[in-house]
Amino acid sequence: MRIDLHTHSTESDGTDTPAALVAAASAAGLHAIAITDHDTAAGWSEAAAALPAGLRLVRGAELSCASDDGRGRVITVHLLAYLHDPTSPALVEEQLRLRLERRQRLRRMAVRMVEDGFPIDPDELMASMPEDAPAGRPHLAMALIRAGVVDSVDEAFAKYLTGGRYYVPRTDTPVARAIEMIRDAGGVTVLAHPFARSRGPVVTEQVVADLAALGLAGVEVDHPDHDAPTRDRLRGLAKELGLLVTGSSDYHGTNKTVRLGAETTSPEVLDAIADRATGCKVLVG
Repeated sequence: MRIDLHTHSTESDGTDTPAALVAAASAAGLHAIAITDHDTAAGWSEAAAALPAGLRLVRGAELSCASDDGRGRVITVHLLAYLHDPTSPALVEEQLRLRLERRQRLRRMAVRMVEDGFPIDPDELMASMPEDAPAGRPHLAMALIRAGVVDSVDEAFAKYLTGGRYYVPRTDTPVARAIEMIRDAGGVTVLAHPFARSRGPVVTEQVVADLAALGLAGVEVDHPDHDAPTRDRLRGLAKELGLLVTGSSDYHGTNKTVRLGAETTSPEVLDAIADRATGCKVLVG
């Protein structure tokens, strides 16, 4: 079985609708796919309704969290949540806060750019997304591409959207609180691309061990941003800590060049996630 447990749709910062995403997964020869949009379960229903025959759907989300990096700094880490109850009150409240803050942040970044003469329209940018959608920097990157300012999302991030005058920080959920919320909602948590240094600062092995003690279930080892030595190191750490090992493409449609199913998870690990979860079940088309 070919299983991809980290993908994004138009409900966050991907370019495929949830329906198109599951169709693309089936066409790519996948047997199971997780939809893990940022801080929302809004795409679950559409993906489930359009689920092709034989394809399994793992409903999830990707949560942006704040964590000590183990060296005295607070950094952003990403937590993949699987098969949780999306109506859990604490989770609903926190995800609403995050989505609202994301929208406010994105508008502030766009306004700063307009003040410096960038040919973009903040009102048009915000209107291009559903009102409750979690707005992210890739949306602004795409606006810069359409305006002819940059040629790619990667160029937009490198030049304008990571640090510097146009960057606006956000208040992420403390990672310990996020693990607790997903556990209380019957879900299972996996630390996404934990040692992807190309994305910025990463946590130490001790921090991963501390999160495991708090209930973290697994680590995303096979990811496009992890090289072979990093994967070997993470696999050994997961074995030492008794954590599940997942593999995922982190697919965003045309916003990134990675293809669906570029990295995969073993059937045994998906079974273990499903067995531990009490929030909802894997759907089968």
